[in-house]
Amino acid sequence: MPTIFIDGNQGTTGLRIAKRLTKRPDLTLLTLSEENRKSLPHRVNMAQKADVTFLCLPDEASREMVGALMGCPHTVIDASTAHRIEPDFAYGFAELDAAFRKNIQKAARIAVPGCHASGACALLYPLVKERVISPGAPVTLTSLTGYSGGGKAMIAEYECQERDPCLRVPRPYGVGQCHKHLSEIKEICGLTQPPVFNPIVCDFYSGMLVGLPLSLDWFTASGMSAARTRGAIDMLTNLYRDHYAGQPLMTVLPPNPERFLSPIALAGTDGMQLFLTGNDQRMIAYARFDNLGKGASGAAIQCMNLRLGLPETAGLAIA
Repeated sequence: MPTIFIDGNQGTTGLRIAKRLTKRPDLTLLTLSEENRKSLPHRVNMAQKADVTFLCLPDEASREMVGALMGCPHTVIDASTAHRIEPDFAYGFAELDAAFRKNIQKAARIAVPGCHASGACALLYPLVKERVISPGAPVTLTSLTGYSGGGKAMIAEYECQERDPCLRVPRPYGVGQCHKHLSEIKEICGLTQPPVFNPIVCDFYSGMLVGLPLSLDWFTASGMSAARTRGAIDMLTNLYRDHYAGQPLMTVLPPNPERFLSPIALAGTDGMQLFLTGNDQRMIAYARFDNLGKGASGAAIQCMNLRLGLPETAGLAIA
C-alpha cells in the first residue's frame, strides 16, 4: 500500500489534501507529531520513508525541502510556485496533451499548477498549439477567485465578524503586472510575452472563473479561415472538445450557457468547465473550476494517482 506524507498539512491546500486522503483505504498517511512538524530533519526523514510527499509550503520552504531531498528517488509533488517552470519538474496538468501526462507518470518531481494558471493554460494552450492564435498574440486575462486562495491570513480577514466593509465587494489585486503565475502561463503556453492579467478576489470562499477575451482580428491566417468557414464560436468550441476528449475532469459546454456566469458553480468539486460566450467577431473563452480543487488539492491528488498508476479520478469529486 503506497505511503503518503503531507509536508505543510496545516495550510489550506494541505488540509484539503489530508481530508481527502484519510478517506482512501488504498493509501497510508504518515504524520509527524506537533512538536516535530516544523523540524527540517524530521520532515526530511519522513519524506524519505514515503512513496509520495506533498509539499504544501511557502516557496522558500519548498526549495529548502527539495534541496534536502536531492538524490531521494521517491516522488515529490510540490503545490507551491517554486518549481513550476523548472526543467527537472513535470508540470502537473495531464490534460494539456499526452506529453504532459507521460511526464507526470514517470517523473519523481511534479509541480502542481497555480490556480489562475490552470484556467489560463486550459484555454490558451490548445489555441497556440493548433495555431489559432500566434505566440505573440495580445493576450489578456481576467480571473475571479474565492478568498481561500489567499491562505489562512486572507480567510481569517474575510471571515472576521468585524471585517472591513471593503471586503464585501470584488477587489482587483496584483495590479503591478507581476503576479507569480504570469511566468508559468507564458512558459507553459509558449507565449512570447506574459499576458496582461487582471486577477480579482471576491467575497466567496472558493470558486474561480478565468476569462480569455478573443477577437477574430487576432487569429492567425489559418485560424481566421477556419473561423470564417465554421463560425468562430463553433470552431473554438469544437477545438476544445476535440482537445479534451476523453478527459474525465474536463467538460466543454455549449456556447453561452448562462445569462449570468457564476464563479462558484463548481465549488467543492475537482473538474473544470470550458465554454465560449460572445459572437463570431468578439468572444470570451471561460474556464470555471474550484481554486482549491482543480486549481490546487484536486490537481495534486490527480498527479499522485497518475504517478502511482491508480485510477486518475480516485478520491476526486466530479460534478
